[in-house]
Amino acid sequence: MPSRSPPTDLLSIRDVADRLPELLRHAARLKAERRRGRLTPTLRGQNLAMIFEKPSTRTRTSFEVAMNDLGGHALYLSSRDLQLGRGETIADTARVLSRYVNGVCYRAYRHVDVVELARWSEVPVINALDDVEHPCQIVADLLTMWERWKGKFRGHRLAWIGDGNNVLQSLLLGAAAVGLDLTAAIPEGYRPLPEIVTAAEALAGRSGAHLVFTTDPAEAARQADALYTDVWVSMGDEAEETQRKEAFRGYRIDDALLSRALPSAFVLHDLPAHRGQEITDSVLDGPRVAVWDQAENRLHAQKAILELLLAPRPRSRRPA
Repeated sequence: MPSRSPPTDLLSIRDVADRLPELLRHAARLKAERRRGRLTPTLRGQNLAMIFEKPSTRTRTSFEVAMNDLGGHALYLSSRDLQLGRGETIADTARVLSRYVNGVCYRAYRHVDVVELARWSEVPVINALDDVEHPCQIVADLLTMWERWKGKFRGHRLAWIGDGNNVLQSLLLGAAAVGLDLTAAIPEGYRPLPEIVTAAEALAGRSGAHLVFTTDPAEAARQADALYTDVWVSMGDEAEETQRKEAFRGYRIDDALLSRALPSAFVLHDLPAHRGQEITDSVLDGPRVAVWDQAENRLHAQKAILELLLAPRPRSRRPA
């Protein structure tokens, strides 16, 4: 990676917005090397603490394997096993972990808690998902599209079908940063946070990306280069399950909706999928999905992020 000063943390995709092209190229190199059986222990002796308040398959596995591939070690810390679960403050937890490890990834319910951890930590903090953003997922998503479109985003359009959730919020920022047009079909009342939209529009103003919002999935899908969906009921939204299922009726990616996209279009989903709700079996198991490449790319994207943030270097950091 280039020698210019790296970001201190990855709390939002905005933290790496100006580095996304090089991050994607580096992730692609790491992927190619792994497939050739070459692993370079760039993080030998480094330790990553992984605080998880929510269950995970891809995030936990990809971080643990990534650290192992890079010669380091990952420690899984369930919130039930930490003193956080018994009232210890986030600030005190950050202070202690900073004395043991070289970085912390935090899969949290609340974005404010991730920000608080980063405020008091003396080592880099990576947002492994919260209620506002999912930046690591979006680096993997962009890598998947970058591979399919041979390194080009301009001139392509992604259609999002579904909820204006944390994944879409990071995706808006990421797409805007790399110049990818994005049309989001979202029911009224489920739009992304205005401040995220404003930030994405500012990035789009520099890259030339077009961001469009509609309530019509067919309009979004028409002549799109790719379709992306996510669950209708995210972790933490279970109390709204009945009303969400009603609101999102008609926002399912099925064969009919996919037929409105370009013949070369592919389908993305960050998983886990609720088959029969936001996506049908025929699409998810069909020949036009990039979902499994997308899931694999979590590993390679994570490795690039870890090298960016944790590569040994002199650092001095104290809480503001």
